[in-house]
Amino acid sequence: MDPAKLQVLLTYAAIGLITLGVGGAGLIWFREARIGVRRRARLAGNTVVANRTDGGAAMAGVVSGVKRLGDRMAIQDPAQISTIRAKMVQAGWFNREAVAIYLGAKAAALIAATVATIMVVPLAIKGGGMVPICIAGVFAICAIMGPEQVVKAKRRKLELEYVEGFPDMLDLLVASVEAGLSLDAAVNRVAEEMVRRYPHLAEHLRFLTLELRAGRARKDAWGSFAERLGIDDARALATMLRQSEEMGTSLGETLSVFSDDMRTKRMLRAEEKAMSLPAKLMVPLILFIFPCLMGVLILPAAFRISQQFMK
Repeated sequence: MDPAKLQVLLTYAAIGLITLGVGGAGLIWFREARIGVRRRARLAGNTVVANRTDGGAAMAGVVSGVKRLGDRMAIQDPAQISTIRAKMVQAGWFNREAVAIYLGAKAAALIAATVATIMVVPLAIKGGGMVPICIAGVFAICAIMGPEQVVKAKRRKLELEYVEGFPDMLDLLVASVEAGLSLDAAVNRVAEEMVRRYPHLAEHLRFLTLELRAGRARKDAWGSFAERLGIDDARALATMLRQSEEMGTSLGETLSVFSDDMRTKRMLRAEEKAMSLPAKLMVPLILFIFPCLMGVLILPAAFRISQQFMK
């Protein structure tokens, strides 16, 4: 076969594999988003109507295949299931099948990268240069790091929401407790108030309320709440509530002091970002704005000087 035709064929095959991988990841993300919407609706007490179209059936088939592959991977390495499950919960995926889907996506990505590399190898053997090797390297890196980076990106996004919403949550808790509500009733009330501004944090508060209603000990429920959020402020709050319960101190005063501390930390973070802004703007100013400014200032004078020399 002509090397040029082979290169075109391999390019189309690589594009097809990338499209298939991105499409599969998009379908899985869309399914998890729909499950999250239904879960929040059930927690809010609304009626959820299940409907499935042809696209939903196709997506369910793809996810089912990935899940079966992930189940086999989970059987081969059961020691990491709890760790992966904790990461998925912190990323906002509470479904029991999330671990299997994650492992299946990693296995499917490795299989796709292997197939793409095998298809690119003949072109490298025939003297294609470094381009086929670079393509194979990109496939390998995407297959190895892609699913994990997606989970990390989702975790970072949710952690930002948790950090921003935690001081507001504490202020509402203090106001509710000082108004005469118990801590459990205050948590339920705060979850209702925060569902619009911080929906994921409100979802975790709903889970906390359900655990408390189920009879779980308060310190254990708050500890699980902190582990699901995965931020230091939540762990500090859980430790503070456990110590307050053990020592018998006033819960309202304890929450008030902790809320003041959280507001101070938020102000310090804002000041830190404001102080670091000039240093961050230095690079774009030098690379983009300064050359344009120098061009605007120097080019007219250079043009006039060139005109004088031409005379």
